[in-house]
Amino acid sequence: MITFFICLAVLVASYFLYGKFLDRLTAIDAKAEVPAERLYDGVDYLPLPRWRIFLIQLLNIAGTGPIFGAILGACYGPVAFLWITIGGILFGAMHDYMAGVISLRNDGKSLTEIIGKYLGGGMHKLTLVVIPMLMILVGAVFIVTPSQILAGKTDIPYMMWVAIIIAYYFLATMLPVDKIIGKIYPVFGAALIFMAVSLFGVLIFGDYQIPELTTLGNMHFNAGNLPIVPTLFISIACGAISGFHATQSPLMARCMTSEKQCRPIFFGAMVSESIIALIWAAVAMSFFGGVEALNDYMQANGSNAGVAVSLICDTMLGRVGSILAILGVVIAPITSGDTAFRSARLIIADMLHYDQKPILKRLVVSIPLFVIGVAIAFMEFDVIWRYFAWSNQALSVITLWMITSWLMRRGSKWSIISLIPAICMTFVCSSFFFVSGQFVGLGATTAAYAYGGAVTAIIAGLMIHLIKKNIKGGSIY
Repeated sequence: MITFFICLAVLVASYFLYGKFLDRLTAIDAKAEVPAERLYDGVDYLPLPRWRIFLIQLLNIAGTGPIFGAILGACYGPVAFLWITIGGILFGAMHDYMAGVISLRNDGKSLTEIIGKYLGGGMHKLTLVVIPMLMILVGAVFIVTPSQILAGKTDIPYMMWVAIIIAYYFLATMLPVDKIIGKIYPVFGAALIFMAVSLFGVLIFGDYQIPELTTLGNMHFNAGNLPIVPTLFISIACGAISGFHATQSPLMARCMTSEKQCRPIFFGAMVSESIIALIWAAVAMSFFGGVEALNDYMQANGSNAGVAVSLICDTMLGRVGSILAILGVVIAPITSGDTAFRSARLIIADMLHYDQKPILKRLVVSIPLFVIGVAIAFMEFDVIWRYFAWSNQALSVITLWMITSWLMRRGSKWSIISLIPAICMTFVCSSFFFVSGQFVGLGATTAAYAYGGAVTAIIAGLMIHLIKKNIKGGSIY
């Protein structure tokens, strides 16, 4: 258990050490006016208590990610602990914190708008297409999968559940943030924490052995096709770094009452998610009696993490576990789906400079998004979904380069804190493109990594040139 506890201690300490460093780096000002005060509209710009925003942000960015992703990552062995810890702090928490601060200081603008401001018009146009489509895809997938599960556990037909979830999504997207999201999310966020804490208690005081990190070798049952670099870094996104998080930060930036809340809400929620992922990874390796036994179970069950979650919760937590399993596999994805649609609405509204206070204008933006989302939900999109994990990390790459630009514009000597993660994640996404059978399919060969390295060098060179050019010319889109 030594490896696990060291990682846990480092994650907790990072909030007080690295988080405080980022506060100083960004010159957090408790007296600065925030968007919720200056742009209050009672719909999206609306002040909420810090504890409530934290729990909403945690559930927004988590969903099933730190549970399912951690279980799939645990198949690689205790090396997953390292990525959750290092990635969660130096990549994910920094990414979420900086994206949140930048949005907060730009009137709570959506990710597409701040990317355009700091990376130029070309990236703005690209993300205006890519990010809303990703949000709609998330929402569409999280219509189908919860409906399938609920139909299997109840006597209510599948199509009825689809209709119920779509109706809920529409209300959550349209209504002021404090009406549904502000009331329900904190409850589910607290339940997500309770689940992790309960499993932690049973894990520590029960008859379980958490494997130690003794090798960096790949223990996955399909190691030949799923190498640690880059596949592990794609598999464990939520819990380490996820581009989706940066699309959610503006929702909460519009509800904050002080810049001092950035560390607990953005950095704190991400570290909390990493701790949840760490616990689930440890549980997965221990519950089945070791990494090899976990791999045997996952291989026999088609790598279905949802089945593993249900078995783990039912066994380790009894009746309460059954309820929490439903939370993990049904409610958590639904709560990610509705905020995905809400985020898409805000992105389009920001692009069009379209006031969202009147409900009619919210309808004008939302109805086309739901028409597209529902259409996708009834398509054969299983293949498309397999590409979402890569697209999600590609979005984190763009966000990291945006953060680097923001720091360089301020003349900060610490732009390296985002530059190194930006280059690393660029390599992860580039090499995955050549390694994975989803794309070129060269496998874990020297050629695949060489091509990935070459693409990374080209992208890094172009991005640094673009950033310096924009800084020198003072240009924004």
